[in-house]
Amino acid sequence: MTKATLKIDKDYKIGKIDNRIYGSFIEHIGRAVYGGIYEPGHPTADDMGFRRDVMELTRELQVPIVRYPGGNFVSGYNWEDGIGPKELRPKRTELAWFAIENNQLGTDEFCEWSRRTGTDVMMAVNLGTRGVDAARNLVEYCNFKEGTYWSDLRIKNGYKDPHNIKLWNLGNEMDGPWQIGHKTAEEYGRLAVETAKAMKWVDPSIELVACGSSNMSMSTCYEWESTVLEHTYKYVDYISMHQYFSNAKNDSADFLASIISTDDFIKNIIATCDYVGAKKRTKKKINISFDEWNVWYHAREANKKAERWQIGPSFNEDIYNFEDALMVGGALITLLRHADRVKVACLAQLVNVIAPIMTENGGRIWKQTIYYPYLHASLYGRGTAMNVLVDAPKYDTKNFTDVSALEAIAVESEAEDYLTFFMLNRGTEGLEVECDLRDYPGSRVAEMLTMTCDDLKAINTADNPDRVVPKTSGDYELDDNKVTVKLMPYSWNVVRIRINES
Repeated sequence: MTKATLKIDKDYKIGKIDNRIYGSFIEHIGRAVYGGIYEPGHPTADDMGFRRDVMELTRELQVPIVRYPGGNFVSGYNWEDGIGPKELRPKRTELAWFAIENNQLGTDEFCEWSRRTGTDVMMAVNLGTRGVDAARNLVEYCNFKEGTYWSDLRIKNGYKDPHNIKLWNLGNEMDGPWQIGHKTAEEYGRLAVETAKAMKWVDPSIELVACGSSNMSMSTCYEWESTVLEHTYKYVDYISMHQYFSNAKNDSADFLASIISTDDFIKNIIATCDYVGAKKRTKKKINISFDEWNVWYHAREANKKAERWQIGPSFNEDIYNFEDALMVGGALITLLRHADRVKVACLAQLVNVIAPIMTENGGRIWKQTIYYPYLHASLYGRGTAMNVLVDAPKYDTKNFTDVSALEAIAVESEAEDYLTFFMLNRGTEGLEVECDLRDYPGSRVAEMLTMTCDDLKAINTADNPDRVVPKTSGDYELDDNKVTVKLMPYSWNVVRIRINES
C-alpha cells in the first residue's frame, strides 16, 4: 500500500451544510412516476396508489426535498391538467420525451406523496410554453390559505390545508435548443424576473431558483448566468447547475477523474454570481441549486429504440455498476466541499429513471450501486463541512493531470459528537491513510464502512441485489490521536469518529 495523509483543523470550517444538498428529483419521464412512485394495484400500493416499498427506501435515504415535475417535461406542462377529478383529466402528447401523459398524478397527489414520505417539494414552473400567469396561479393554488379562486379550488379538490411549497424553479434548462420554448439569456431573464416578482407578491416567503446553464459545455455558459442574473438578482435566491457524468468511452481512470471538472464548474459559477453582485453593489449572495446531477449514459442506445407515445414506458433506465457508485461518491464529496455556496442539490432521479432505486411493474424493488454512497452522505453528512488537506499519490489521465488518488471531506455532526470522513480511493493501489485527530483528543473510531468490488462493472439486480454493497471494516488503527485506515483500490469509504465523550 502507498501512504497518504489527511489533516484537519477544528477551526477550519467550510460552512454549515444545508440538508437539501441531499435532495432528489421526480420528473414525468419513463417509469419515474407511473410504475415508480405511483402504481395502483401493486401489492404494496396504499389507498392512493403510492408504492409503499418505494416510499420506504426514500425514507431510508432521508431525502429532504424532491424536485417536481421536471426537467424538460415542465416546459410543456399545463399544471391544471393534473388537478381535480381523475376521470376528467386529459391525456396529452408529451413532447419532451415523446410519451402520452395521462395526468393521473399531478400537483396534489405529488404533494401528498411527499407528506407521506416525509420530504419537501421543490416545484418547477413552466417558462417554456407559459409564463407569469400560470406560475402565480400555481403559487396561489399551492400556498394561499383560502378565499381566492385557486385556493378555494384546491380546497374543493380535497386539500383544505395549503401545500406550503417554499422552493421553486423558474423553468428548466431554458438555454437548451432541445427545450420546448427555448430562449436566449435576454429573453429568459426578462420573463424570469417578471415571473419571480408575481410569484413573490403572492407569497413573499418563497425562495426562487433561476435557470443556469444546462451544462458546462454550452457555448453560452457563464455568459448566460451573467445575463440572467443582471435581470433577476434582486428576486432570486439561487442559480441552478446541472451536470451528468459519462463513461461511454470506457476509460475508468478518466471517468473517475472527471469529478475535477465539477469542482471547476462550481468555482466558475460562484465567481460569475459574485461578479454580478459586485456590479450591483449589493451584499446579497446568490447561492447554487445543483438540482440535476448523476451518472447518465448506459441507456442511451436503448432509448433510440423506445416506442413513442406510450404511458410510462421504460426509458433512461440506466443500470449502474460499481464504478458509477464511486463516481457518485466523489461527486458528493465535491458538493460538500462547496457547502458554503451549494445549498440545494438533486440526484436525478429517484426511481427507475437514472436512479438509485429500481422497481419491476407489479413486482420487486432493489437498490442500485449508487444508492449506498447517497445513503451514507445523507445519513452521516449533516452538520458542518470541514476542510481537509489531502496529501496522496497523483496520476494523469487522458484529459486530466495531477489527479489525486484520494478524494476526501470531513463532516462534524450537528450535535458535534461525531466526525465523519468520506473517502474515495479512485486509484489502482491500496492506500494507507493517516488522519491527524489532534484537535479531537480522546476520540475513538465508532464505525468504518467500505464499498469495494473486484469488478468495476459489477451491478445489482432484482435476482442478485447484494452483489455490490458496503461492508463493515476493521482496517484501522487508532494511536496517539492519529487514526490510520487502509483503503482498498477503487473503494468508497466512510469512517465515523466518536468525538471525546468525557
